[in-house]
Amino acid sequence: MAPPANRRSGFSRRAQYTTFFSYTAGVIGAVVGLVLLVVAIVNPGAFSGLRGVAADVTEPAAQAAAGGRETGKDFLAEVSGFFKTGRERARLERELAEAKVRLVEAQATRDENRRLKQLLGLREGNDAQPVAFARLVASTGGSSRRFATLGAGADRGVAKGMPIRSPMGLVGRVLEVGSSSSRVLLVTDTESLVPVRRARDGVAAFAQGQGDGTIRIRLVNLGLNPLRPGDVLVTTGSGGLYRPGTPMAVVTKLMRDGAIARVLSNPSDTDYVIVERSWAPPPPPPAEPQPGSE
Repeated sequence: MAPPANRRSGFSRRAQYTTFFSYTAGVIGAVVGLVLLVVAIVNPGAFSGLRGVAADVTEPAAQAAAGGRETGKDFLAEVSGFFKTGRERARLERELAEAKVRLVEAQATRDENRRLKQLLGLREGNDAQPVAFARLVASTGGSSRRFATLGAGADRGVAKGMPIRSPMGLVGRVLEVGSSSSRVLLVTDTESLVPVRRARDGVAAFAQGQGDGTIRIRLVNLGLNPLRPGDVLVTTGSGGLYRPGTPMAVVTKLMRDGAIARVLSNPSDTDYVIVERSWAPPPPPPAEPQPGSE
């Protein structure tokens, strides 16, 4: 006959022993724990040696954990410093760019004040009353014809044929006049022909534009070329229109019958100009009556 499947633990001596020892170990553990608790409360230094041994045993692991925490903190600090340094660098670069812009603006303001002072000095030293002060708003640079646009027209008294000059020298003459702007024929244009002379001794010549930003100087008296590089040429006033003594160009290259010159007042570097009235030589004095004539 087979034994019943549901037997109580009391029928097995091994099971009884296991249960007994489990309860006994629990009671002994509780009693030992209670005793240790009482000893720790009454005499806290009783277990210092055991604590020291335990600390010595766990010290390598604690060192490793502390090193890991330090490494992690350093890594986080480096990452944070990287992003913070990047933001700081971006801010410094932005401030540097703004400072450069302000510096350029200050330089532009200083240059414009200098040009205005030059124009003021030119006006004070000019016998003729200027018609207008204006700005060259545009100029041609990609063709053989050389024109510029003046920001003044008939509304400011500008008329056809009036000379245009800057503090550096002659720029050209008014070719066409609109209501608020004018078209200027530059001295470097191929249709521009101006009587000139060498400033130091009056050697006469004609200055004709070549359409490439330079001027061809053609001597009136052919023969031995007296011009030298660096000679300054000024207007003579012959034929009227341009006031005598206005600086125009400087010789850069000698030719057989003259020279190539560079204009002193480059339109690309000229902002403000003066519009002058067309110059005319004074009329000759009246002839003195001959003795005996009625």
